[in-house]
Amino acid sequence: MSGPKGEALLARTMTEKSTMLVRYGELGLKGGNRHLFENALCRNLASALGPLPGLKTKRVRGRILVHADCPLEDHVDRAAQVFGVTSVSPVKEVYLDHDLMVKTAMEQLDRTMAEDFPGQTEVPFRVTVNRSNKSFPHRSMEMVLTLADLALTKYDALKVDLKHAELELEVDIREEQALIFARRIQGPGGLPVGTLGRGMTLLSGGIDSPVAAWMGMKRGLRMEFISFYSFPHTGPQSREKIIRLAEKLGEWQPRTVLHIVPFAAYQEAIRDYCAPAYRTVLYRRAMTRIACRMSARRKCKALITGESLGQVASQTLQNIAAIEDASTLPILRPLIGMDKIETISRAREIGTYDLSNLPAPDCCTVFQPDSPVLFATKDEAHAAEAVLDLDKLTLDAIQGAEKLELSEDA
Repeated sequence: MSGPKGEALLARTMTEKSTMLVRYGELGLKGGNRHLFENALCRNLASALGPLPGLKTKRVRGRILVHADCPLEDHVDRAAQVFGVTSVSPVKEVYLDHDLMVKTAMEQLDRTMAEDFPGQTEVPFRVTVNRSNKSFPHRSMEMVLTLADLALTKYDALKVDLKHAELELEVDIREEQALIFARRIQGPGGLPVGTLGRGMTLLSGGIDSPVAAWMGMKRGLRMEFISFYSFPHTGPQSREKIIRLAEKLGEWQPRTVLHIVPFAAYQEAIRDYCAPAYRTVLYRRAMTRIACRMSARRKCKALITGESLGQVASQTLQNIAAIEDASTLPILRPLIGMDKIETISRAREIGTYDLSNLPAPDCCTVFQPDSPVLFATKDEAHAAEAVLDLDKLTLDAIQGAEKLELSEDA
């Protein structure tokens, strides 16, 4: 279908429709439940891409095609922030005409060279053709040789490297059309948010808990956040910092809710009536107790914390056990085996590190003892709390909580 008619078809393809190819990894191993995960991924992609004109998703043999009536190249980074996605390629979808396919492939190569490798003197390169439609008369190797010859003739910087290619020009020949692309933008992988239920992250202003929340979302949890605000002992900048962290994490899931709980009265009671050494452990038990009650209201099935074994005084094995004793829900600790360097690296990758470093104290620093207990037991914690009206303190905190819906449909 070469000549004027082919040119017209190519022009119409480019102006009427834009296509994105989305790949996923472990979803393909879900057996009979695979379609549930694929459908969830399609919904999350549609949510991430927003109200684009003509937006549609379609499952096609282990991949997802996204179509829209506007250039999807401008939105590829948003699709690459959806959990479950391993990579994304903006593609051109063309008719099964040899000359048209070659022309489109070279245009894709031109664009990628200009945008991704400007001025680079050596670009490891390969061509891959997948011919699943065996009725197409041109064999895969024939197409590979044709495209490679054209590309190497046009660009001196291209050097064939089949194992370590930085640029791969790909043609996927299917039953009714060919998909042609030269870029792969890596996604986070994992499972689509929401496929494993809801979790409640205890979000502080530090580096660790935002990373823990992100890792929980990667395993399919839709995450809600609960944070504790000790006004007037901490200023409004602490509240604003938490909101900004929750908004940043909200970029990775369709809907986000943040609960800000007043905590000063609880802390003052612990300060006034409990042994100073136990304050940090009792603070965390109180937060756990409140988070469990809030989770019951919000149908969250687990708590997520940023604890890492041995990192600070409250995170010895004994203290972790004493704090967990206050929980009625499973507590997930994605960072339990990570050191601080690993956590900081992940925080930089996901965009929370700079926010976590903003100068604003969190509530755990309020009335901090000089020598916190390192090896508390649950019996000692119960004895220390015996002088407190735990039910009233917990209920008052929950009733004073502020619910912020940081995205639509929360």
